[in-house]
Formats: sequence, C-alpha cells, structure tokens
Amino acid sequence: MMPVHPADRPLSSICDEDTEKSLLADQFGFEELWLGEHFSASTEPFASPMMFFANLLARTKTIKFGTAVINLPNHHPAIVAAEAAQFDHMSKGRFLMGVGPGGLISDFELFKNPDVHARNRMVVEAVDFIERIWSQDPPYELKGEFWNISVKDGINAKLGIGYMPKPFQRPRPPIFISLASPNSSSAKTAAQRGWGMISANIIPTYSVATHWKVYSDACAAAGIPARGDNWRVARNIMVASSDAEAEDRVFSVYGSNTYFYTYMREVLNSVGLLVLLKPRADMPDQEATVEAITEGCVIHGSPRTVLDKLVAFRETVGPFGGLLMTGLDWGGRNRDWERESMRLLAQDIMPAFHGHATATAAE
Repeated sequence: MMPVHPADRPLSSICDEDTEKSLLADQFGFEELWLGEHFSASTEPFASPMMFFANLLARTKTIKFGTAVINLPNHHPAIVAAEAAQFDHMSKGRFLMGVGPGGLISDFELFKNPDVHARNRMVVEAVDFIERIWSQDPPYELKGEFWNISVKDGINAKLGIGYMPKPFQRPRPPIFISLASPNSSSAKTAAQRGWGMISANIIPTYSVATHWKVYSDACAAAGIPARGDNWRVARNIMVASSDAEAEDRVFSVYGSNTYFYTYMREVLNSVGLLVLLKPRADMPDQEATVEAITEGCVIHGSPRTVLDKLVAFRETVGPFGGLLMTGLDWGGRNRDWERESMRLLAQDIMPAFHGHATATAAE
C-alpha cells in the first residue's frame, strides 16, 4: 500500500481501512506487507510505516513488515538506525527495511531536498552509517557529505550509556531500494551493495525489464551471480470470476484503479515525469491517457488469465522473487472487489505461479 486514498478522507478512517486490509492479507496467506511513507499528502498520509506496523504485530501470525520506503533524505540516519532496530526486536525479525530517495515534491520542499542526485547520494551514505552503527559499539565517529555522527564523550559502558541498539536479525534486516525510472541507477547500487530491489507498480513492463538488465549487468561486472530472490515487483492486479468482470472493475469510473492512475498521471505530469507511466517511452503525451496507462500497468482477468499473464510478465521482465499486489482505496464497491481479488490471487493463483517459477529455476 502506498497508500493512495481520496484527499478528503479522514485519516482515522484510512487507518481503520488499511488495518483491516493488512489483517486480511495475513489471513489469506500473504507473506509480506509493504507500506509507503509520506509527510505532506492527505492522499498518501502515513508518516511512519513502522508505527502503523506496530499496531499489527500482536494481531498477525506470520506476515513480514516492509517499509516501502523510508525516504532517507528526510531522516537523520541515527534515528532510522535506532527505530528500525527497535522494530526488528518488537517483530522478532519480521522486518524488511525498504529505503529510497523519496518521490513526493512537497516532501522535497518540506525537508529542503530538491536535488535528486544529492538525494540518491544521501541514501547510500545513510545506509552506510546505519550499517556501521549496527555493526559496532561506541565510540561512533562517522563523517560524511551530509551527516556527521559522533558519540565519544558521553559513554558509560557499565551503564550502557552511549550504546545504540543493534537489530534482532544479524547482521542486519534485509535492505531493499525502490526503483521507479527506466534503467534506474539504483539497480546498480543494489547489486554493488547486496541490497534487494522493489520495482514500482506505476511503471510499465518495459521499464521493469530494464531494472533486471541493469542489476544483472552490474552483478556480472562484480563477478557475482545475479539472483532474483530479493527482487520485489509491484503490480496493480484485479482478479474476478471472468475476464469481462475483471475488465469492467478495472476501467469502471467508480473503480479505484481509475482513481489511482488518474491521480498518478496528474501528479507526475505536473512535475514533467509523465514518461514514467507511458507504456512506450516514445508515446506522445496526448496518447498517454489514463486508460492507456491503466491497460499497460494493471494485470487483470479471471484466475486462469491472470496466471497466464503473470507467467508471461515474469518471462519478459526477469526472475523476480516476490510479487507485490497494490492495495487500493476501498470506497464504494471497491472493498468487495479487492477482497475477492486478494483471495483469488493468494489461494487460486499464487500456488501455481510459485510452482511455475520453481520449475523454471530448476531448468
């Protein structure tokens, strides 16, 4: 869940809905739950994914919790290191740490981080500092381009003062980085640093395929095998009893997919990034309608059709190890539609899709 909700919905009702959806995912057997972080958008209103997840720990059984993502330029690395380590212990290791440079223009203004190249460097520096904090005891003396971290004078080893917490998972929780542009350099960073990747749900098939190409090329250059185990690919998915019913739900004027891509098209077009959504990079802007973008990004149909589409999609883009189904707003009939879609994907489609992926890997 990014999540994306109507701008005028009360935050309390959004929290209630997304909590219900999270518990449902655990009941249906989903393995992971990922939640976005934004500070200045009522449509995407969660400022703290880990705070939201903490409410779910005692109410879920096995599902893991992933931040998608902690926008590191907006945080001091020491705060992220301490809070993430705490949540990793609270969850007994059910934590996946997704990080990224941010994608919301008002957050860039809020935190005075307008330079995309600087934000990308901040992500690398912040993770480097976090990993160093997690791997050592004080004194801490970390100097970088953007932050300096020092604890050397106020240390009392006997009382544990000056010691920052280390995570439950050793040496650290899995780290993932978000990818949203074609040929994203972050895929190369993931290969070089041993991180996982999360390819965004808003981008078309050709763009997702470039992420594996960049990643596998970087692995080859480093002399390490390219494996898709830690690659997550997010998609908007609508499963219904028939192809016709699924199509009607996806393209309905009352459907959350229509709202979602109308919202994303307006947001990205306003900042000159409409190309991210286009099914073809050379598509003229006037042809990149909400309908064309939706058709290019949403996997929809009956269980049999969606399975076939997922197999074809994975064969096209590369061997991703995790499929993330986007959670959408439940206004109107969308609650019933998405609940059915979640159940059919988890129970009817994923066992067969997993079996196909396993068989393909064995070949």
